[in-house]
Amino acid sequence: MEKIRWGVLSTANIGRTQVIPAIFRAENAEMSAISSRGDRVYATARELGIPKAYESYEALLDDREIDAVYIPLPNNLHKEWVIKAAEKGKHVLCEKPAALSAQEAKEMIAACEAHGVKFMEAFMYQLHPQHARVKEIVASGEIGEMKLIKSSHSFYLNNREGDIRMDKKMGGGSIYDVGSYCVQVIRHLTDSEPVKVQAIAELDEATGIDLTSTVYMKMDNGVKAVFDCSFDMINRNEYEVIGTEGKIKVPFAFRPDINGGIGKVIVQNNSMTREEKIYGDIYRMEIEQFSRAILDGGEPVITTESTLKNMAVLDQCYESIQNA
Repeated sequence: MEKIRWGVLSTANIGRTQVIPAIFRAENAEMSAISSRGDRVYATARELGIPKAYESYEALLDDREIDAVYIPLPNNLHKEWVIKAAEKGKHVLCEKPAALSAQEAKEMIAACEAHGVKFMEAFMYQLHPQHARVKEIVASGEIGEMKLIKSSHSFYLNNREGDIRMDKKMGGGSIYDVGSYCVQVIRHLTDSEPVKVQAIAELDEATGIDLTSTVYMKMDNGVKAVFDCSFDMINRNEYEVIGTEGKIKVPFAFRPDINGGIGKVIVQNNSMTREEKIYGDIYRMEIEQFSRAILDGGEPVITTESTLKNMAVLDQCYESIQNA
């Protein structure tokens, strides 16, 4: 089987603990190289069994034996390194949020298109089959007409001093970090875009980032949606789809991996409650799907059009907070 040769820019935790192991598990991918600023990259490469290590991102991008790169850098560096990777002919899987604005994302995607490489934003959660199952149930009419979606994504951020999520210039803030998932899943489940966005936030006094945000959206198909996201609350990663005759709850919506990859779809109406358990290795599926798109010339499951639309909603969220 032909395989895509992968490189990773940085030794970020998400790469070390989730994405790099997934590349090793993927059938159509090969983990080839990792890069970081400084010599600690060699220890990381030895620890993870990665064949090549580079002390600079530029050196990895110059490696002609690398087909695709995964970029888990701070949000404010995404634009620079996505464009540089594209210029070197590398396909790009970029951590979410793709950028700090829709305009930045537009420039990044344009660079990838100009150089004939594929781009995908790393919303790995959507690859889990539980979400397709939710859409099947909604389409079947079992919960009646869909009226409302509620989503929550939060965790309590310890050791905040020096954390990039608390740095506004680096793209910190709860909407960028976890609220972006809520926006994406609402758009995905409704197959529509918001015509109205209203947001309120609790801002950190020292840094100005949004610690906790609540956002209301009215979708163009009439469905209402509300989500909250926070660095100041217990772990939650869930959503509910509420209809005229029942509701669906997904308690491990964005991180089923913390439940051994097992997602749950709980369907409830006035007379019964049914729970379905569905397995999916989201990080492996993400790597395999993007690698397949590269090999076959197909479109990645998270399309560039979806990325641009998602970023536009994040822009509206922050504009609403500023105008509140």
